[in-house]
Amino acid sequence: MSSVAIKQSPPKFALWLKELRLQFCTASVLPVIVGTAVAYSHTHRFNLMFFLLAAFSIALFQMGANVVNDYFDSVSRNDWLNSNPTPFSGGSRLIQKNLLTGKEVFIGSLLLFSAGAALGVIIVIMTKSLFVLSLGIIGLLGGFFYTAPPLKLGYRTAGEITIGFLFGILPVFGAYYIQTGVIDFVPFFPAMIVAILIFLIIFANEFPDFPADKAVNKKTLVVTLGIKKASSLYNILIILLWVLVLFYSLVILPPLAGIPLLLIVFILSWRCKKSNDPEKLAQNGYSDLSKSTILLHTIGCVCLFAAVLLA
Repeated sequence: MSSVAIKQSPPKFALWLKELRLQFCTASVLPVIVGTAVAYSHTHRFNLMFFLLAAFSIALFQMGANVVNDYFDSVSRNDWLNSNPTPFSGGSRLIQKNLLTGKEVFIGSLLLFSAGAALGVIIVIMTKSLFVLSLGIIGLLGGFFYTAPPLKLGYRTAGEITIGFLFGILPVFGAYYIQTGVIDFVPFFPAMIVAILIFLIIFANEFPDFPADKAVNKKTLVVTLGIKKASSLYNILIILLWVLVLFYSLVILPPLAGIPLLLIVFILSWRCKKSNDPEKLAQNGYSDLSKSTILLHTIGCVCLFAAVLLA
């Protein structure tokens, strides 16, 4: 008598943990930490409730964006055509594996955005600030319309700059403002550094997706420029990062705080430059550039936070 083994699907909870990609929420939380540190360094003000609300709100927005991007990249056939997914790009693949339906993923994204918006409303009520309200609306719309029609920013060579703003400039300035109630130039250099770091992550993750993105006319920078020119632009952005960190470390921060930040960012970014090999970027399975760029962002933001506090 023969028996047939039935392969059971993982529980929904485990599937949703994979869909949310919690491990990448550092991209949204670390900028809030940096902005809060800048505020504390300059004003000695710290409101724990504001910090927690801002951090959880933007993390929920990021997860909502991750999930809704999976839905619309499935609708456009982008993820279906991607034969080179990596741990950092190509989506969660749960729709493609028939483990979650498109409808479930879309509804999940709306719930995440709603939860993030609810926390944002609490901040607006507590601060009574139209500026905070405007930042929240921009964050919500930017995350949703990154791949959602009619804007589809990620499909129109605007995705990278959008992410740089939403997960760099906006959270650093926003976190600074809700702690201080002041709009000024103080967070500019930390915000620009964080913006370039997250820009580089999105940029690096586009190389493995190049064939699939090109097939559905998703005009990322890599598709628009081609792999070789995009690789050169990545190196130019690394040099721009060096210039910003060099100026901030040596001119604005005291040496005790600035020199370690400068050295660590230089070492990590040099590793990124070595991983940026146009010959390998076109190969299936190559994700070293994504790995080294994520490491640069994570450690760079932590060191920036520490340097600001030391200052």
